[in-house]
Amino acid sequence: MDGQHSEKPHSHTTADRMSSTTSQNPRSAQRQAGTCGNPEGDARCPTSHRIFSPVSRSTKDLSYMKVPAHRDRQSHPTTILLCKSQSSQAALVPKEHKMFMEEAYNAAICFKMLRDLNSSDPLRLKYIIKKIKNMAYGAPNLVLETIHDYFVDNPEISSRHKFRLFHVLEAVIESSDSLEEAWEKSFMQLALENMTKSTELEEAYQDAASNVLLAICRHSWRVVARHLETEVLTGVFPHRSLLYVMGILTSTEAIFNQGDKACWEEHLAQMAVKSVQFLNTDAWYKALLLALTKPDRTCQEQPPEKAFLFIYYGLILQAEDNSTTVRAHLRSLLDTSHQWPKQREGMALTIGLAAVRHLDHVWAVLEQFGQSTPIKWSLQSSCLKNSEDLQWKWASSTMLLAYGQMAVRAKAHILPWVDNILSRMVFYFHYSSWDETLKQSFLTAVLMLVGAISRNEGAHSYEFSQISELLECLMVLMEKEPQDTLCTSTRQQAFHIVASLCKLRPPLDLERKSRILSVCLHSVLALPLLDVLEKHTCLFLEPPNIQTLYNKTAEALDQMLQSFIIQNPTTNELHFLLSHLYLWLASEKAHERQRAMHSCMALFRFLSQNPYLDPKEDFKRIGQLVCMLGILCQDPDRATQHSSLEGVGHLYQLLRCQRATETQKVEVQTPEQLSQAHGDGAPVWSSGDQKTAPPASQEPVFPKDGVLQLGSSQVIKEVMKHLTMAELTDLIWTAIEGLGSTSPFRVQAAADMLLTTIKEHGANLETVANLARAIHLQLCSIRIPQAKEDVLHAVTLLARSHTPELVASFLDFSIPLDSHAFRLWRALGAEQPVSRVVLAMLLDWLRERPLPGGARNGSPQPKDQPWLRSLAAMNALHELQFAREFKKAVREAHAEMLLALLTQLHYVLELNLPGGAPPGREALETTTRSPLSCSTSLEALRSLLSTTGHWQDFALLELQDAWKLLTTIHTYPQGVGLLARAMVQNRCQQIKAVTGQLLPSLQSKEERERKAAILILIEFLYSPTMLEALPRQAALTTLARSLRDPSPEVRVLSLQGLGNILFHPEKGSLLCGQLPPFLDGFFQNSEQAVVQVMGTVSDVLHRLGTHGAAAQSLRVAIYARSFFDDERAGIRAAAMALFGDLVAAVAGRELSGLRAQVHQSMVPLLLHLRDCCPAVVKQAKLSLYRCALQLRWRLPHTLFCTLAWEQGLSARHFLWTCLMTRSQEEFSIHLAQALSYLHSRHRHIKTWAALFIGYTTCYHPQAVSQMLNSVDTNLLFSTFEDLKKDPEPGIREFATRQFSFLQKVAAGPQ
Repeated sequence: MDGQHSEKPHSHTTADRMSSTTSQNPRSAQRQAGTCGNPEGDARCPTSHRIFSPVSRSTKDLSYMKVPAHRDRQSHPTTILLCKSQSSQAALVPKEHKMFMEEAYNAAICFKMLRDLNSSDPLRLKYIIKKIKNMAYGAPNLVLETIHDYFVDNPEISSRHKFRLFHVLEAVIESSDSLEEAWEKSFMQLALENMTKSTELEEAYQDAASNVLLAICRHSWRVVARHLETEVLTGVFPHRSLLYVMGILTSTEAIFNQGDKACWEEHLAQMAVKSVQFLNTDAWYKALLLALTKPDRTCQEQPPEKAFLFIYYGLILQAEDNSTTVRAHLRSLLDTSHQWPKQREGMALTIGLAAVRHLDHVWAVLEQFGQSTPIKWSLQSSCLKNSEDLQWKWASSTMLLAYGQMAVRAKAHILPWVDNILSRMVFYFHYSSWDETLKQSFLTAVLMLVGAISRNEGAHSYEFSQISELLECLMVLMEKEPQDTLCTSTRQQAFHIVASLCKLRPPLDLERKSRILSVCLHSVLALPLLDVLEKHTCLFLEPPNIQTLYNKTAEALDQMLQSFIIQNPTTNELHFLLSHLYLWLASEKAHERQRAMHSCMALFRFLSQNPYLDPKEDFKRIGQLVCMLGILCQDPDRATQHSSLEGVGHLYQLLRCQRATETQKVEVQTPEQLSQAHGDGAPVWSSGDQKTAPPASQEPVFPKDGVLQLGSSQVIKEVMKHLTMAELTDLIWTAIEGLGSTSPFRVQAAADMLLTTIKEHGANLETVANLARAIHLQLCSIRIPQAKEDVLHAVTLLARSHTPELVASFLDFSIPLDSHAFRLWRALGAEQPVSRVVLAMLLDWLRERPLPGGARNGSPQPKDQPWLRSLAAMNALHELQFAREFKKAVREAHAEMLLALLTQLHYVLELNLPGGAPPGREALETTTRSPLSCSTSLEALRSLLSTTGHWQDFALLELQDAWKLLTTIHTYPQGVGLLARAMVQNRCQQIKAVTGQLLPSLQSKEERERKAAILILIEFLYSPTMLEALPRQAALTTLARSLRDPSPEVRVLSLQGLGNILFHPEKGSLLCGQLPPFLDGFFQNSEQAVVQVMGTVSDVLHRLGTHGAAAQSLRVAIYARSFFDDERAGIRAAAMALFGDLVAAVAGRELSGLRAQVHQSMVPLLLHLRDCCPAVVKQAKLSLYRCALQLRWRLPHTLFCTLAWEQGLSARHFLWTCLMTRSQEEFSIHLAQALSYLHSRHRHIKTWAALFIGYTTCYHPQAVSQMLNSVDTNLLFSTFEDLKKDPEPGIREFATRQFSFLQKVAAGPQ
């Protein structure tokens, strides 16, 4: 304890103390000399005696707290104010006397606090020390004087008390601006006396005294150095405290003024030269080795004296001229333990210092030691079996550090040795037992080596052969780093090494550089979130600051990227670096994108602030970069948005500098402010790795350029203005690629970029065909509705200026036409003017049909295979008829499309002919032909009629089953004729428009087109409407010209047209005169003859056209209707067909007597819908439909659909409703006809008649009961009884209900 030595009592007066110490205290002597002859001076003793009287603590504490904030330390400011209870008396005391009183008072207070340092209360001690230090700040000389006096007055104080006094003295000396020479000598002597004392505090006491000496060094290090040199060069190994002081002086820069550190090092070198003699002194050397090998207090810390000793030993060996001595000492040093890290570092430092003058010998020693048994053991950790072997376990680590120190110390002489040193480092890296110690030693050594090389001006003239092997070691090292933790600075050290190595020759090849970039980026960007990294360090005794460590690592990575661009300042190099970042910018993980974007932004910031790139050199794939940044400006992570927007700003500056047209220098701006241009103003420091505190001010300071104050989309638009068309195309390609991302935000952002680019610059794009194909490929993967709409809108905008290219490219993926392609077609025609153009272009492509004959002759097929696009155009035309965007355009182009589709249908039929297909077709082409293509062409023709309002024409063709005629080349003319005839019979409004298209078609080079046109023309001759578009004489001339057509078929058809009654009116009477004999022929026995005669009568009626056969109509109707129930199916069908043709021939005219025949034919036709002969059923449907139109039934379209496609009871009920609700006056006739069919031998007709009567009975029971007699009733009962056994469940149920109902009806009148 401090109390074991009592302090000297203070019963004597202060005057006695001051007089007894005048010779020792220079300040006391000066004060006494200054007061001689002064009356105020005589009053000092009593005053001092009065001040040393007890002073209340409250007074001391209150006055002591008043320390001036800043004073001139050369003066003695009053830091303790006297008590002013006697203020009136103090005013009478002279000023100098008052100052003396205050100084004496302060000295007494300080003396009291120095005495109180003996306290055992830690808090009290802390408080006292703080008070003394504060007092020393204001009046250091006063405190120094008091401490000196205290040591003199109390020579027997305890060691612990002295220990505390030394700490206070150190602080006071350090706080002094200057130290008087007398004080230096006095306190230096005090320190030197106590530095070597042995006390119970051991080294702590010695270090405290040594620290006083170090504090004096801050004022006069040379004086201290002389004392140290004297002590060191005595021939006796220096005391530990002396080495401690020299170690602190060597390792601490703050002790010296500018330039003094170099002087100290020079002085130290001179001391080492003088100490060389001691190497051969056995006692001195043994003491040295003992001190060097003494175990440290901790494995992580090394005392300053030992650290200095390694340096001093190295300097001595460096000064030694005898190489044998140097080798012996170095080998002895290497033979000591290598177990502790600081020991290995110290040994390496000694070796490095010795290498300054003995490089060859040091290299030889290391080579020899590298082949020794200890090193071999360290390379094979399995050989180390006990704890004693641990001293050799990390010997290879010492070797690595030694090589590094050699490089650092040898300086200019190291260049020829670099490859040798590197080869040894690589060897130890690969063959040593791998652990964290070796890894850190390897990195440290390599860092020292590359640092030494980089500081050497001649390094660029050397080519180092081991650079690639070293880089491979670094890659292996980083790949071995755990990917889920970040606990050390290994990564940043490796990045610094790579950055330095890239400056050396030979330059890195692209493949190696690519691998380096990939490994380095992955080692940082793929790390988990910082929160996860911190969890991995929660069990560490001293966990690192993960945020700081990561920031430094990322900064090292950025510096490495910058070093690459510095060494090769080209846009190609920039693109090369960015291409490795793109993978991470597109990562699905937000924190990886955030980190990659920050590195990218840092690179742009570096380039914008340091103009390394040549302004005349074009950027490579700048469009891709702009698109990537634009997409990331919409990243959901706010920090990524921040970095992206700032990166766009820097890129904008680079582009402006590169492409500025003015000669003046472009003003440098600070695009960091771009990142603040967010409308919501939300903080960006809370996501991902951004854990640092936000800046103090959030107010953005925008540059003068107004464009940088815009939002991200507007800034991107401004950047686009500086891009060429090729670069904009690259941007669009990148956006299209982004559409295939699995990240929803990237897809939406890519769609926005695509739409923005096309909206701003789409009209100026040079080629868009490939873009369109790429959009189609990506469209199927887009799952976000808004993104898909944006892409389709972009296609719509693109179509304004690039319709031909888009149509051609869309055709390439329209076989078959999937839903995505269909949406693209719809987008293409979303604007009405464009839809017309698209339709016209499709028709043009439809006409691009290579002649099969030419193909058969072996002519080469064009590379773009237009016949495939012709089929694709057919597919597109078929589907677009159902798209609302093309409705109006299709209606307007109906006539042109009709002829084009008919011609295309003929072309497809030609391809299907044996030998008609071009040779050499591959499997894909074969699959597009035959039924599929024919079906598509036919469906397109069908849909053209059904979707444009020409359903009546469609109905006639459907009921005549005319579509089948268009599926073979032989029946094709008949099918086209029926189509044209249906238009004529329905008085189609498109006849004039189609007629206008016929004349150009008749002049076509394609036979198939002329054939279709002539087939339509000869039918249109029967339409009065045609004459409005093509007068009689013009039609005659057209047909006459067609007689010279190369095609025999066209010539024959032209002859048929020329024989039309239109050109020969006299034929009318001749044909009418032939009808009676034909009608008499109906009664022949031969079924075939009757059928032929009926067909001839139908043909005569058709040829009469508008002239008709009014006089013979009634007779023809009666004759035809009489054969409806003929037993011969062929005659029934022919009779019904003739009746239907007759009704069609008189369509639009007054029926007069023919009306009754039409009414009377309705029930037979209706019932024969269930005929067993399909031909009869077909003709019954057609005739029934024609009669219904003639009688003007309601819902004709529904009637057609029912006849064409519906079956079952509901269809029969609808047909019964149409008949019985429209023909009330013929009610009895229809019912009677139905009753007569109950006697039919055809089961289906009989069943249908029963159902007819059943419906009538249900809805008109009273009328039926009045008309039925007992015979009819019994017949109905019998029929319904039989129908109860019908195979169809619905009919059985209906028959059962009708049987019961009929019983009630029959019993009603009774």
